[in-house]
Amino acid sequence: MAQVALPVTHDTDVHMDEHDHHAPSAGVSNTKLAMWVFLSSDCLFFGAFITTYLLYRNRNLAGPTPRSLYNIPFTSVTSFILLMSSLTMVLALAAIQRGDHRLFRVWVIATAAFGMLFIGGQVFEFTEFYREGLTLSTNVSGSIFFVATGIHGLHVTIGIIWLLSLWGMSAQGKLGKENSEAVEISGLYWHFVDVVWIVIFAVVYLIPT
Repeated sequence: MAQVALPVTHDTDVHMDEHDHHAPSAGVSNTKLAMWVFLSSDCLFFGAFITTYLLYRNRNLAGPTPRSLYNIPFTSVTSFILLMSSLTMVLALAAIQRGDHRLFRVWVIATAAFGMLFIGGQVFEFTEFYREGLTLSTNVSGSIFFVATGIHGLHVTIGIIWLLSLWGMSAQGKLGKENSEAVEISGLYWHFVDVVWIVIFAVVYLIPT
């Protein structure tokens, strides 16, 4: 009598399917990818401003120029403060990934505070420049300086608001360990802002005419 072979389901196959189902994805999330695309386009944006400044900084020198009014020690201090905020941002991300919400709120508010100090220093610098007669319309180099550094200050301000919103969400219990990617993405933005300022400070403030 003929025998019919029946398919046998092995437990190992079931385990493999379950493993494949729960395996973490090695790819980048859509949100993080979108942030990287945005930051890449912003690199081109700031690069255009910095290049324009280098091309026109010695043209149309009527009135005071930014270089004649720079207070390098003061700007160095505010730059150091902004760079320190990258460290506190890293500590904030590490805290939320561990599920330590108290330390996360400490470090994220410290990051926002450092950003506020930087913006305060920038406002003071702009005010001093205006008092010395350097405005947006004084000369080309002044115009480009105000626009480039002002747009960077706007980026920092947006980052501060973002960080404060994360602090508020954590205080209300709406930001758990499983939502750490939201903090990671804000950290990418914040580190980008810091790196851009390093380039601006080096090119605009330190490179001699």
